[in-house]
Amino acid sequence: MSGPFPVAITGMGCICAPGDTVGECMDALFRERKDPALPLRFTSSHSISYPVFEVSNDLMSLEPRGITDITRTGRLALFAAHEAISNAGLDQELETMRGQRVGVCVGTTVGTTMNNEDFYRQYLKGEQPDMVQIIRLLNSNPAAVIAREFDLCGPCQTVVNACSSGTDAIGLGASWIKAGLCDIVLAGGTDELCHVTYNGFISLMIADDSPCKPFDKERKGLNLGEGAAILVLESENSRRSRNKKARAFVLGYGASCDAYHFTAPHPEGRGLRRAIGEAIALGNITTDNIAFVNAHGTGTPDNDRTESMVLADMLPGVPFLSTKGYTGHTLGAAGAIEAVFSVACLEMGRIPRNAGFSTPDPDLPVTPADTEMVVKGPVALSESLAFGGHNAVLAFGIDRGLS
Repeated sequence: MSGPFPVAITGMGCICAPGDTVGECMDALFRERKDPALPLRFTSSHSISYPVFEVSNDLMSLEPRGITDITRTGRLALFAAHEAISNAGLDQELETMRGQRVGVCVGTTVGTTMNNEDFYRQYLKGEQPDMVQIIRLLNSNPAAVIAREFDLCGPCQTVVNACSSGTDAIGLGASWIKAGLCDIVLAGGTDELCHVTYNGFISLMIADDSPCKPFDKERKGLNLGEGAAILVLESENSRRSRNKKARAFVLGYGASCDAYHFTAPHPEGRGLRRAIGEAIALGNITTDNIAFVNAHGTGTPDNDRTESMVLADMLPGVPFLSTKGYTGHTLGAAGAIEAVFSVACLEMGRIPRNAGFSTPDPDLPVTPADTEMVVKGPVALSESLAFGGHNAVLAFGIDRGLS
């Protein structure tokens, strides 16, 4: 990501367990959280019940343009994209938008590729399973779903980089704007709950059988969730031609891989430190201007230990929280959902409490926000740590005299 100017955010959309819109989600974050519950769309024979944060909307009232038989992951992305486009005022300018260079960049993880268990079982038995499930999957690339819906013909990229996918997609989309490749980019992340990933995290012994407790002494792991979030990123020329005020700006993006372990972060947070440093340097940000950090904060022992250590060293005194106590870990959607929350909290000048936190861990050098807080400063950081040692950080800013 290079260039002398930040990238405007002119619209946002979000759907996850707390709500079906950005407004509903933010209202929920400042109330007591809704506890996770057993999954409704699949069952597991595991001896212990592990709750999840599931989206209640079945999304079947959504009628995609063109190909209608798409996966839930694609529908979640499309639902969030419609809200983002409306929020940006582009729903009234669709023909104009289609004449511009509009890109789509969406992150996901497995993207429901593992939800076709019946097909795989039949295939392994030597049978000839119906190809409808595979055709549905091939029609459901989330970036292509959005591009098809709005008849867009700019760059179209689905990012699959584990749990940093949504953050990386926004960073990549911003780089397209900064490089002059696009006038507008729809960027974000999406993922649905999946039977295989559900059992996979249980087998890794990093799932909590109660509501997750990021950064708490009694934390046992994560709760899975699902959802999607899309941001409308726009060039200065495009938004000024529309006389559209920016909600916020992408000031910086940092990404790294510490190449330490398949699932665990580097114990000294080597990759996260680099990603934070890159995001801050690219945005010419001073730490005094950082209002808060939206941490990855999964509630796993390793992640929270490493992340709190890095925050204590690099950003001492800066408030931080994890919002996964409200949403669960939405995997490829997490970074995008947390990006939306970060921008909305900057606009509101306050952050919610770190849901699930009650008992400080003496082994962690810092503790998250345990009550709702008023925050000052024009900048927020949003962090994602992923399997494979991936780290990604976005810096967002408001009121910098650029809108």
